[in-house]
Amino acid sequence: MADTPTDQHISPDVPSIAPVQQAGDADGVLGRRHRALTLGIITVVSLVAFEASAVTTAMPVAARALDGIGLYAFAYSAFFTASLFAMVLSGEWCDRSGPLAPLFTGIAAFGAGLVTAGSAGAMWMFVAGRGVQGIGAGLVIVALYVVVGRAYPERLRPKVLASFSAAWVVPVIVGPLAAGTVTETIGWRWVFLAIPVLIVPPLVVMLPALRKLPPAGGTDGMGGADGTDGAKALDGRRIVLALAVAVGAGLLQYAGQDITPLSLLPAAAGLALLVPCVLRLLPRRTFLAGRGLPAVVLLRGLAQGSFLAAETFVTLMLVTERGLTPTLAGLSLTGGGLTWALGSYTQSRARLEPHRERLVAAGMLFIALGVALAPAVLAQAVPAWTVAVAWVIGGYGMGLTISGGAVLLLKLSRPGEEGANSASLQVSDALGSIMLVGLAGVLFVAAGGASAAPGATDAAAPPRAFLAVYALATASALAGAYVATRLKPPPAASRDQGPARGA
Repeated sequence: MADTPTDQHISPDVPSIAPVQQAGDADGVLGRRHRALTLGIITVVSLVAFEASAVTTAMPVAARALDGIGLYAFAYSAFFTASLFAMVLSGEWCDRSGPLAPLFTGIAAFGAGLVTAGSAGAMWMFVAGRGVQGIGAGLVIVALYVVVGRAYPERLRPKVLASFSAAWVVPVIVGPLAAGTVTETIGWRWVFLAIPVLIVPPLVVMLPALRKLPPAGGTDGMGGADGTDGAKALDGRRIVLALAVAVGAGLLQYAGQDITPLSLLPAAAGLALLVPCVLRLLPRRTFLAGRGLPAVVLLRGLAQGSFLAAETFVTLMLVTERGLTPTLAGLSLTGGGLTWALGSYTQSRARLEPHRERLVAAGMLFIALGVALAPAVLAQAVPAWTVAVAWVIGGYGMGLTISGGAVLLLKLSRPGEEGANSASLQVSDALGSIMLVGLAGVLFVAAGGASAAPGATDAAAPPRAFLAVYALATASALAGAYVATRLKPPPAASRDQGPARGA
């Protein structure tokens, strides 16, 4: 639920902007000034949420039909590999010309990816479609964060970000049931092919409000001090770094699907691209959990990656090991979506603002507990609904952590640097998802999991394959709980932390 870069250059020192912020603050997120924009954002996020919950339900059947169980994890990680590059591109694009163009382009790419995946005749084409979806999602999520930074005053941002999670409530209830029914009656392809027709209405709702956003330079529309139009040029260096990271991550995932001596070559090439470029793309000391902004960025990657790595294998585990239908397996994730929204609402309460860092730390512990509890269903004596309970716990933790982390990032960002820092946050989300889902896929295959096929009990994956995945996810969540103890910056650096890049 994811969910990036933005480039909110709205400085509170610009007098002509301040009255607009005060008026919007008085109106509230559903007040006259912000109502159309808020509803449009909620609708867009709801569509993405419906697709995510529906795809998770249909994926085991699609992978079996395309004879691609061995590439099961890759179908997920390709989405995030492509979105990582698109997030940085979108952040630069938004900074240059505003969020309108990247948002519309992203929605179009997202729809094209759905059509490609739904019409795929082989697993490689399905994975390619997921990659195109990832490009669209990366463009969209960054543009939405830019919109939040430019259109809403600081006091309203926790509520807007909470609405992102609230937008998942109906989709996670309806999505698995609808996708399971469609999959079992008319076929898994229609889970992908039916969604694109719903894309246009939210764009129409948002368009008038988007046209009223401040210009890309964060000025009052009179241009920069040098007489220019205030828009900055695309940072080609960051785009190249993001492309190198995406290619490197893709090579690592490719190597992980073919565990042979020859796979060491693409793995080495992937690491050579990935490591130095990531160090330059994220804030300095991110991977050392530096206090303040670096820890916030690292935390989001660990939270997103650990939860998604575990969720990726939930439906496959329930279908192959416990014999559930895709519909019932998908419904086991519904409670997690509901409590995710509840956790996000909890962190938005004004009276809890002084305890935000503690809420985020508690969220990571909830995630670790939920993820660790899920594989208990591998024991036949344990009820299958235990996974639903685990996801209720983990989902609440995700709501506290994901939304709370986004609020902390905006709070720690200097005026005019919200976009670059938000881009770093989303890159961390995507990178955490790519690396942990990809590594989970490697462990799964290495432990014999490629033999799993829905409905084929004689070829089910050994329990150790799933245990390896959930051990990785649990360890990552616990590492995130430690990082959450370092979210407060040193007093002197409270609002002085910029988007400096480096190790």
